[in-house]
Amino acid sequence: MADIYGFDAFSPKQIAEKVDNIGVAKARLPLLSMVMLGILAGAYIGLGALYFTLVKSEPGFGFATGQVLGGVSFSLGLLLVVVAGAELFTGNNLLAMAWADKKITTAELLHNWLVVCAANFIGAFGLAVLVFLSGHTELNQGAIADQYLKIAEAKCNLPFWTAFFRGVLCNVLVCMAVWMALAGRSVIDKAVAIVFPISAFVAAGFEHSIANMYFIPLAMLIKALGDTGAATVAESVTWLGFIGNLIPVILGNLVGGSVLVGFVYHIIYLREQPASRPEDKQ
Repeated sequence: MADIYGFDAFSPKQIAEKVDNIGVAKARLPLLSMVMLGILAGAYIGLGALYFTLVKSEPGFGFATGQVLGGVSFSLGLLLVVVAGAELFTGNNLLAMAWADKKITTAELLHNWLVVCAANFIGAFGLAVLVFLSGHTELNQGAIADQYLKIAEAKCNLPFWTAFFRGVLCNVLVCMAVWMALAGRSVIDKAVAIVFPISAFVAAGFEHSIANMYFIPLAMLIKALGDTGAATVAESVTWLGFIGNLIPVILGNLVGGSVLVGFVYHIIYLREQPASRPEDKQ
């Protein structure tokens, strides 16, 4: 029953079955719908990143306070994706469950991941351009622009394996947020399920590939076209630095979401059980 644990929520096994069935529907979306929903998701995550940076630009917060409050603010992105509806590459790593259950093919799985990831980039990059043109980064005497540059510089300087493992840990928490949101029956249920794991990964400094598709391009725009002296110190904020961050983070996100969440829960709840032997029934 849905209230087996004393809550009006779906059980873990029911969530696994929902993820499996949703994965099939997502893998077989019409191309135009998949692209448009992917663009929306990239922009939604970018809005969460915008909110995070606004909070982090306040110098009065201590480190932990700024990280936690920024993480709660960043949760806006996944709330928009889950509640309003969009296709997010990191959340779609859970399609690995439907693939492992042989409900979708390898071609369908890779097609969804490639199309959605590319569409997420378009949405995140497009939002970065709009935010730059709006003059938002000039607020607070340029402190927001400086914060974007600091964030992007730190990301572009991460060693490959550091970025990879931060990507793994990030998407474990992102996919757990998506997983738990599917347990809820109301918007409030979904919001509560999302905020804690998302704020935790942000506060811990883990790496989300789609958020980085907003942070780093916006920092590059500020560096190239913005009126800020801080731009001169962001030497690593380049297309090469962007790609150097994105490759290990995407790979880490894939491992964290597909293997450590998707495959683990597939083995627990959906893997075919061996047929019982006659002597076992005696």
